[in-house]
Amino acid sequence: MKVTEEHNQRIAKMTFSSVYPHYVNKVEKKGRTKEELHQVITWLTGFDENRLQAFIDNKATFATFFQEATVHPNAHLIKGVICGYRIEEIDNTLTRQVRYLDKLVDELAKGRKMEKILRQ
Repeated sequence: MKVTEEHNQRIAKMTFSSVYPHYVNKVEKKGRTKEELHQVITWLTGFDENRLQAFIDNKATFATFFQEATVHPNAHLIKGVICGYRIEEIDNTLTRQVRYLDKLVDELAKGRKMEKILRQ
């Protein structure tokens, strides 16, 4: 599937706080922990626990969230299909970064080992 400009705009305006509870629910339903989720988010973005909470409290958009993130240098190793889109074919940087996060959450929920998820 080709990512449209409307899709990119919708993702940019979406708030991290609106999606975060779904991430927590998804991983906890599969027996993983909120702490493991935070470990994955921290690896990708460089944000600590307090910073994550500030983004949630301030209802920051994904545009702001990733603008302030220091995306891990190995993030480009995250490949595959998420939400019908092949990550490595997404041209828009922000949309690709959000899909990186979605893919990591999926891998965590599916029981993948942490060292594999974190591309070490």
